[in-house]
Amino acid sequence: MSKTYAGVEDLLCDESFLSWYFKTDPRAVRQWEQWIAASPDRLARVEQAVKFLQSLQLEEPLLKTEQITQAESQLLEKIRQAENRFVPSPGLHTASGLHTAPGETGAEGPVETPMVHSMPQRRWWMAAASIIVLAAGIYGSYRWLTPRPELHTAYGEVKENKLPDGTEVVVNADSKIIYSAGWKDGKDREVWLNGEAFFHVSKTPLKSRFIVHTGHFDIIVTGTQFNVVNREDKANIMLKEGSVILRTHEGRELKMVPGDFVEYNADRLEKKLVKNDSVLAWKEHKLIFDNTPVSELVKIIHEHYGVTVQLSGGSIGEKTISGILPNDNLEVLLQALEATADFEVVREGNTILIRQHS
Repeated sequence: MSKTYAGVEDLLCDESFLSWYFKTDPRAVRQWEQWIAASPDRLARVEQAVKFLQSLQLEEPLLKTEQITQAESQLLEKIRQAENRFVPSPGLHTASGLHTAPGETGAEGPVETPMVHSMPQRRWWMAAASIIVLAAGIYGSYRWLTPRPELHTAYGEVKENKLPDGTEVVVNADSKIIYSAGWKDGKDREVWLNGEAFFHVSKTPLKSRFIVHTGHFDIIVTGTQFNVVNREDKANIMLKEGSVILRTHEGRELKMVPGDFVEYNADRLEKKLVKNDSVLAWKEHKLIFDNTPVSELVKIIHEHYGVTVQLSGGSIGEKTISGILPNDNLEVLLQALEATADFEVVREGNTILIRQHS
């Protein structure tokens, strides 16, 4: 992030910071976690901002419009009162550096006495104005402050669940799904995915849209079956049944039909040919390899189990493997790899070394 956040008010006025706080955008979450970790002195500002946002928690699920209007009017009146306290007295220096007294004129005519604010007060005034907008959004949509339900899996775990509308979802290892609370027919059903999951979306009588948000695109459907991957180094979707519309954050759209596999690469959506069984094998706790490079296997092991795998030898990553291996037991997977007699697996602490069998 290239912005400079000098104070707490800067954080509160930043949309991506709010996305981090409310955990609505996986990309924003990663960026802000990295930003905070990069410099310890940033943590204090973030904690202050978080404390302020937590103080906005409501006891009631909804406020009336009149209450919102009244609160906004009171805050605006306090801002106006604060402004008046900083109107300079006659005789203060103007921005041009000239000293004027009441009724005095300059060479070009009467000199106006400008309103002067100190920088910290001006910054807080700007923050207060922005917080009005923030508060209005918060009060108008209580779901932002309500803890959002979530599903998550650990390394090596695959979990089946049902969402409030009856939609079936299978969540792959090291993945998280956050979804909006209080789903009602006629309103969008929204889900935020970080990781990999398979959705069998239920249709509703009013054909409410089901939207899956990822770091690169949104998936808009009514009722269908599809697999989605949204991880740091890759993002793709495979449509099994029905139809969906992909919409990138830049506004580009792509319609998919059953059997399509679309990958997000270099800011573009690209259709590719894949074997559907291989893509969906993880649901059956399997990994299907068909002349798959060992370098790709290393990435898969890291995604599923969170362990570091190193390859010994410059060309070993180019070697390929074929077959079906389990994806819910790392030891069995490694033993199966050794059983090929082509590879040797060495464990060194938390690191796994794969090298060519001598």
